[in-house]
Amino acid sequence: MGNSTSSVLRAVAVSLAVAALTTVTIVLVAYLAAPVAGVRVEGARMFPESEAWEAVPEHASLLTFNTEMLEQEIDSNPWVESVGVSKDWESGIVTVEVEERRAVLDGYVDGRRVVLAADGTRLPGLGGEHLERVELDEDQLEDVAGAGEALTENGLTLASIEGVGPGGIEATVEGRRVIFSDGIGDDQARALRGVMARHSGAPLFDLRSPDRVVIGGDNASGEPGG
Repeated sequence: MGNSTSSVLRAVAVSLAVAALTTVTIVLVAYLAAPVAGVRVEGARMFPESEAWEAVPEHASLLTFNTEMLEQEIDSNPWVESVGVSKDWESGIVTVEVEERRAVLDGYVDGRRVVLAADGTRLPGLGGEHLERVELDEDQLEDVAGAGEALTENGLTLASIEGVGPGGIEATVEGRRVIFSDGIGDDQARALRGVMARHSGAPLFDLRSPDRVVIGGDNASGEPGG
């Protein structure tokens, strides 16, 4: 009984040792065949390049390197809007291409500072942008975040929020002045895109009337938003 148990334990130990040796050998061969020679980060201004370097294991190989995992890790940074990772088999360089978010709102809500990107993501700072300081409440903050998300998803660029008051929320969208009072929905954002294309010289687009886009101010004609 004792000898049988010892034999089984020895066999298990040998199997584990062989498996470990095989793993080490595979990793070593992969590294020697195609080592990661370095990491190059492109398009980063606020994203710390050191995060990309730290996410690449020491003695990593291009053969076993998981680009999707690196993309997911980098994408978790609030400054990063999108990221792509590619391998150069000739040079051994891993290239990280980053597209960053930029701040559009420098807001103060109940005495605390909140910085938003165009898609409603909260950012840790202005990132070098120069914006008007805007005081607003939680509901208005939610309206701004929702409007920014709707505009972004419908192909419009929210550049900045200039003011929030009884007259509505003033913003710059595609280089033009826009006023809205509640969150902008997808239908209204799509309508705004079309109206802007047809009226390229209009100085103001008023979205305070539900389901309408009013061109040029309170006395101008409106177009349906849905």
